[in-house]
Amino acid sequence: ISPRKRLRPRMVLKSLEKLKEFCCDSELPYSRAPAIPPQGRLAILPKCTDFEDISLNAKHIVPSEDSSCQMNQKGGSLFGLAHFSLSNKSHESLQSTSEPKPTNRRTKSIYTPLEMQYLEMKEQHKDAILCIECGYKYRFFGEDAEIAARELNIYCHLDHNFMTASIPTHRLFVHVRRLVAKGHKVGVAKQTETAALKAIGENKSSVFTRKLTALYTKSTLIGEDILLELMIYLLKLDDPVNVEEIPSDTSNNYLLCICENKENMKDKQKGNITIGIVGVQPATGEVVFDSFQDSVSRLELETRILRLQPVELLLPSEMSDLTERFIKSVTSVSVRDDRIRVERMDNLYFEYSHAFQQITEFYAEVLDVKASQSFSGILNLDKPVICSLAAVIRYLKEFNLEKMLYNPRNLKKLSSEMEFMTINGTALKNLEILQNQTDSKFRGSLLWVLDHTKTPFGRRKLKKWVTQPLLKSRISENTCLCKCVVKNGRRILQALLMKDGNPFFGDSERVMIITGPNMGGKSSYIKQVALITIMAQIGSYVPAEEATIGIVDGIFTRMGAADNIYKGQSTFMEELTDTAEIIRKATSQSLVILDELGRGTSTHDGIAIAYATLEHFIRDVESLTLFVTHYPPVCELEKTYPQWVGNYHMGFLVNEDESTQNTGQEDEEIPDFVTFLYQITRGVASRSYGLNVAKLADVPGEILKKAAYKSKELERLVNVKRSELSHCTFDFVMKPSNQNKRKGTVQQNEHLV
Repeated sequence: ISPRKRLRPRMVLKSLEKLKEFCCDSELPYSRAPAIPPQGRLAILPKCTDFEDISLNAKHIVPSEDSSCQMNQKGGSLFGLAHFSLSNKSHESLQSTSEPKPTNRRTKSIYTPLEMQYLEMKEQHKDAILCIECGYKYRFFGEDAEIAARELNIYCHLDHNFMTASIPTHRLFVHVRRLVAKGHKVGVAKQTETAALKAIGENKSSVFTRKLTALYTKSTLIGEDILLELMIYLLKLDDPVNVEEIPSDTSNNYLLCICENKENMKDKQKGNITIGIVGVQPATGEVVFDSFQDSVSRLELETRILRLQPVELLLPSEMSDLTERFIKSVTSVSVRDDRIRVERMDNLYFEYSHAFQQITEFYAEVLDVKASQSFSGILNLDKPVICSLAAVIRYLKEFNLEKMLYNPRNLKKLSSEMEFMTINGTALKNLEILQNQTDSKFRGSLLWVLDHTKTPFGRRKLKKWVTQPLLKSRISENTCLCKCVVKNGRRILQALLMKDGNPFFGDSERVMIITGPNMGGKSSYIKQVALITIMAQIGSYVPAEEATIGIVDGIFTRMGAADNIYKGQSTFMEELTDTAEIIRKATSQSLVILDELGRGTSTHDGIAIAYATLEHFIRDVESLTLFVTHYPPVCELEKTYPQWVGNYHMGFLVNEDESTQNTGQEDEEIPDFVTFLYQITRGVASRSYGLNVAKLADVPGEILKKAAYKSKELERLVNVKRSELSHCTFDFVMKPSNQNKRKGTVQQNEHLV
């Protein structure tokens, strides 16, 4: 070993000794044994949580060589109150015994009484970061200290056997909230006696007694700390507290428990499964439940998670592969500090027999004879719901919050197709109802625009209205046609970009086919229609000069292009999965939005899928449908169903000076320059002007010229083929025997050109 490496530990030791002089620890100072040279402590492990290396028996308790502590002989528990003393006399008597010393196996260093207290609490709460009160500060030990230092950006150093870090007592809740926000479970251990009382007591020379008084996770961050939150808010003008440190509203912090019904193995092999959920809001006492059939895509589960926006999931230790993949996709896309926390519980506690017994015992203790009817209602719930409820009861007991479940009447069913408009998870995301699609934040969402509430209660009520607009009455099959007529509507979330728009949906039209240039505002327009419909149905004013909007029973969307790696689905697979779900769920009173269906595959297949799907909605479903496409053949459906279908496009202007400069030479081809008008207009747009967007994106000029030349070449080729098909059509008409058969063939071919 080089001399430099031998000297460095001594320098670190001296620095630590100086730091300890400024330590405001509540522990009484301990004297060092002069017989042990400083080098004897250099082998202390810098990262140690060796509570598993210690036999926690009372016979192993001996004083530390550093602290000269003694055991209080009156107690029988290792970590009970008044077990340790600083009496030198008792220390000598204990040294004469032959009991083994509790030491760190790797470093051979003896644990102090405070460290032993920490080890006992850590043994009982291995998954929690423990904050231990020591005088005027809270201390972290071992790996907890290293995590706290990393997450809170505080100093961490070695002290005897453990790394340690500390925070002042008046900043406890601020730091606890930070740790909880990053997904940690945090325990707070407080001193149960004061220094003044201890000084006059019989155990004045022993270690302070401490007790774990609270556990916190994202969903259980409530209780006395709410008062502290209010104090921080009231004192923020006088105290330099960062605004970001002030806790946000915890009244929406749902804990959601999910359980699968594994009895139907045939459906399980297909990926279909029955799922039960129980969601609780400890801050408000709200309890909701639901049971539903879900498909391979787990869209129903996704809908409920997006609607409740839980901060914590309580799950069995093992679930089906499809559900596990879905859970990973949901928790991974969240923003780091807003990531959903996942708590696992052994599958035993989700077994129906075990859950039934636990619920029976739980309510037998708190319900009287009069409440027997409410109790029987709980037992009649679906099995996966009962299993979820039992798991929630067990989990909340760890935080002393199980009382919120005492009244069975508080349990409310989450969803009902008879009462609320259906807005599934895909629509919640695509329409940006609860969070924007840029960074998944609240700002920029529909709820953000509408939320001018003054109280948490009002905010929760508004959120429920927005995600579940009420159906004033059930829509029967005999209900007259729903209309959506809006004059001079504006895009809600991009009002500055959108100009005045014309009415959408004519008197009898049920389907709008919308074409137009890229970046022309097609997607914004159809989002506008959906959001105005939601706002109208919750009783809100709408951003339009005038509007006549009928009640719809659901809004379904297929927008955007993105794969799902966790589900193992490609972009096109995601596209068709969403479409298939809409086909299964949409009714004649639904609003359906399909944005560029079929673009994820080849041109011919894309056109065929888009054409067949839209015709299904026109002829069979008869829903209100907005269909955005770049495929001209799809627009031919207006001729087939003129009463129900209308062709529209987003208005634009083409700069003729630039567009007429083309001479047919590759080097001189220049892309058209397009001016967007952001107005919905009758008729079909024959071109999409994609090269104009490429120009706006600063694609190099030589690439644009080459692309423009190629575009003109392909356009001429298509025109030639259409001309040839026209001659073929004329020939077929001249032959009456095969006229009908061949004419139909030609029409189909024309759709594919």
